[in-house]
Amino acid sequence: MSVIGGFIVSGLPHPLLCPDANPGYAALRRGYEAAREEISRLNPDVLLVYSTMWPSVIGHQLQADPAPKWTHVDELFHDLGSIPYTFRIDADLAHGWCAAGQERGLQLRTVSYHGFPIDTGSIVALKLLNPDNAVPAVICSSNVYADRSETIVLAKSAVDALEAQGKRAVAVCVMSLSNRLFTTFIDPSEDRIHSKKDEEWNAKLLQFFSEGRLEDVTQLSRQIQRQIRVRKVVSFKSLWWLSALMGAHNHYAGTVYGYAPVVGTGASVIGLIPASRSFGDREFDEDTVERFDGDRHILGGLEDPNL
Repeated sequence: MSVIGGFIVSGLPHPLLCPDANPGYAALRRGYEAAREEISRLNPDVLLVYSTMWPSVIGHQLQADPAPKWTHVDELFHDLGSIPYTFRIDADLAHGWCAAGQERGLQLRTVSYHGFPIDTGSIVALKLLNPDNAVPAVICSSNVYADRSETIVLAKSAVDALEAQGKRAVAVCVMSLSNRLFTTFIDPSEDRIHSKKDEEWNAKLLQFFSEGRLEDVTQLSRQIQRQIRVRKVVSFKSLWWLSALMGAHNHYAGTVYGYAPVVGTGASVIGLIPASRSFGDREFDEDTVERFDGDRHILGGLEDPNL
């Protein structure tokens, strides 16, 4: 098995930079710490990070600088302070993933130069889940125009590269559940989920994840996207990636390590580990693909065909 675990984490900087400003931020910080212990127990060779906070327009990009080093300031929450970082990147795997993706018809490229702007979400995830760089990582962008088939092929090309190099990976999806942020200043002590509807959908998602129902969530992703996420932003496609990477089924042991509002969004730390038990197989409605041959747009009635 090439992918031995998957984690879904929020990428907003508050649990990293100001965990004591709100009990929920502190709970998320503890959730990251518990997830870090589980990753250490799994002892992977590499972390594969798919960040919805790193958008790309032409295809996908892979960080391939072996040792990126910089000081980052979040573009929205610069008042929280600077985040200096030095990471350890598996450049060999990044190049292998790139080649495997191109072989499957994807527009994929590596990036490697001093000062390349790594996104807040990837930085927060790696600093909290892998603070000592004990495990090398590869960071992948999220193409804003990629549909489900392209995202699935992206995941399968990652598995190709892992198998070719004989490596075991833990996957990390950087994303929120509901993603409506407050657009005016709120005191951290008064942080809350943006709306009651968002709160209810978040609760349902947390139930599904705790039961290991990853593929059920991906099959519902378009409906969930319409309900609790701002239109024209990167969607739940990271879960398509995670499902195709780990296995499109519900055979997982799910753990919710933390959940709290962060500036109105539903921030979480969730773990999914392959397991023999299952919540139950379902008759899934969507197919799988092996090679990307361009956008199909076969589903009608959607405001955005890429959701």
